[in-house]
Amino acid sequence: MDMTTQIKNNLISRIKASKDLNFLKAVQTIFDSSEQSLFQLSSEQQDSIEKGRDEIRNGDSIENDLLMVEMKEWLTKK
Repeated sequence: MDMTTQIKNNLISRIKASKDLNFLKAVQTIFDSSEQSLFQLSSEQQDSIEKGRDEIRNGDSIENDLLMVEMKEWLTKK
């Protein structure tokens, strides 16, 4: 039996035997986060993300709370 199969079998046994909800939730989170890398972004989406990161690095951002105040003020003027 190869190492990958041994690890898989060990994990399956431990998960099946566990009654620790926090542990099981943590394992679920690990699986969920590793599956997120399966999503493919378009070049436009990747460019938008990089643009946003550049804006943050350059300080061209605004705190969410301040933005919400400004938006509420703007909406009341309409």
